[in-house]
Amino acid sequence: MSTPAMLFSPARHAAQRDRMGRLPADANFLAPIIADTLLDRLAMVTREFERVLLIGAHDASLAGALRARGSTVTIVEAGPKLAAASGAIVGEADAIDLPFASFDLIVWPGGLDAVNDVPGALVRLRALLAPDGLLLGAFVGDGSLPRQRRAVMSDGVRPIARLHPQIDLAAMGNLLQRTGFTLPVVDVDALTVRYGDWFALVRDLRAAGLSSRLTPTPAPLTREEAARIAAAFAAQADPDGRVAEYFRIIHFSGWAPHPDQPKPARRGSAAASLADALKPQG
Repeated sequence: MSTPAMLFSPARHAAQRDRMGRLPADANFLAPIIADTLLDRLAMVTREFERVLLIGAHDASLAGALRARGSTVTIVEAGPKLAAASGAIVGEADAIDLPFASFDLIVWPGGLDAVNDVPGALVRLRALLAPDGLLLGAFVGDGSLPRQRRAVMSDGVRPIARLHPQIDLAAMGNLLQRTGFTLPVVDVDALTVRYGDWFALVRDLRAAGLSSRLTPTPAPLTREEAARIAAAFAAQADPDGRVAEYFRIIHFSGWAPHPDQPKPARRGSAAASLADALKPQG
């Protein structure tokens, strides 16, 4: 098996996570939106999850809500200082070293899109789930930040990769199936945020842990390049002077296999044909 390319730097990821831990709780505007949606989806599942693994320690309210359901919550966190402050285990999602089949639920509220080995991470998480265990997560997906991406390509800005590649809806569904999850569900929520300038967007991305962790580290922007990007971003403003930027939050879920789970009908086993069903009535 080939070793995945190191597209992202674990060291930069750890530093970003520790920086997030020093910010005010409300600095990351995406965290409560994702957490509320995940909890709403979890509430629709009519079963209890005794042993829960939460990937990421930044959102203490999410951990608290899971514990309020009666679950025992284990947290894995990439930032060593944030992990120490929250009682979490230090580790990356694609290298979690815990006993197999030891969790009934894994919640991953952001980060899958910046893992070096996405299939490997999903395989590992499936192995950590007990049979009929649930993986539930979300991340910023394909089609997000189109106005920033356009601005970064402005004339006079060095053509260096600075923005992460993004995973789309179809690819995520295929990944869940390929890595052995059953009953996979993938959908998207669109979020629009309006900014007065590009620098406000950059502050939000840093607070949400969405700044670049590419390796090798891209050369810093010069002042002239930053000014060109800011101007190109501002040129996309609405008449009121604010720029509408878009985030596409991809939500995903999948179950560890279990013999009692529903199974799709065998191909060709239908009692009626699709052609007959589509015939005009009357």
